[in-house]
Amino acid sequence: MRVAFEVFRGSLASWQHLFEQAADFASQVGPEHLITISHSCDKSDGVVTVWYWTRT
Repeated sequence: MRVAFEVFRGSLASWQHLFEQAADFASQVGPEHLITISHSCDKSDGVVTVWYWTRT
């Protein structure tokens, strides 16, 4: 197993939209593979990252 991540970023997207995208992806990954979801912001650029375990 290895750690992987998926990034959702957008300066024009709302936080609501970014978190919805991340939540949908995390639901597909499944609770048994999900590590955490993190977020950061630099000025108006929001980033949400889903960290998870994968076999590939």
